[in-house]
Amino acid sequence: MKKIFYSICLVLFLAGLGWTQEENAVKTDVLAKTSISWDGMDLPEYAKGKPEITILKIKIPPKTKLPLHKHPVINAGVLLKGTLTVVTEKNEKLQLKAGDSIIEVVNKWHYGINEGNEFAEIIVFYAGVQGSAITVKK
Repeated sequence: MKKIFYSICLVLFLAGLGWTQEENAVKTDVLAKTSISWDGMDLPEYAKGKPEITILKIKIPPKTKLPLHKHPVINAGVLLKGTLTVVTEKNEKLQLKAGDSIIEVVNKWHYGINEGNEFAEIIVFYAGVQGSAITVKK
């Protein structure tokens, strides 16, 4: 009887170790992987020159509309908090909520608007070239 009891305890202990290791394992979620922007257009070729990566954390106050602008470089972001709507000059719209990713339009006039009641917070990664602008305002 003791042998059975100890065997059961050992099995439960080993099973518990497996669960603990699983809980502490590194997990990777792919938020975006594509070669097209959110409006369905192919991303352009990378520019020639020395690469320069820029990472911005942008906080947009509630009820705020950003100015019309475009990005001459490929960029992508993840909305951390709030909501954000991106609108092109042709009135194409993308609505984002916290946790959503975006592959931004390139060389296309657009603006963002936070219609919510809390700050929208987004991290954006720009793959540019040294000495070149990442954003151009109209």
